[in-house]
Amino acid sequence: VQLQACGGGLVQAGGSLRLSCAASGRTFSSHAMGWFRQAPGKEREFVASISWSGVSTYYADSMKGRFTISRDNRKNTVYLQMNSLKPEDTAVYYCAADRGIASELRQGAEYWGKGTLVTVSS
Repeated sequence: VQLQACGGGLVQAGGSLRLSCAASGRTFSSHAMGWFRQAPGKEREFVASISWSGVSTYYADSMKGRFTISRDNRKNTVYLQMNSLKPEDTAVYYCAADRGIASELRQGAEYWGKGTLVTVSS
C-alpha cells in the first residue's frame, strides 16, 4: 500500500482544514487507516484511526470533538476533517495503514505516507 497525503497549509486559529490521503493498491478497503502528527521537536503522536469498514473510529483525547476521520473505499481515500484548529495543532500530519484492527493502530502501522504540513497561526 502506498499512501499520499495532501491538504495541509496555513490557517488561522479557529479555522478548519481537511486532509486527504490517497492509497494505491486493491487491498485498501481491508486496511485500518489512521493519522499521526509530529510537531517540531516532539515525538510523533497518534491522532485518529478508522476501521476498514468505516464503522469504528478512534481519537486521541485532545482531538475528540474537533477532528473527524472518515474514508471512502470507492476512492481509496481517507480524510481528516480538522475544525477549531489551535496553534498547538501545528505539525506534519502523516497517514498510515495497517492490516490489524483500528483500535491498535495508535501503537504503530505497517505503511506510512509522506506527511503534509499544517501550520496554525495565532
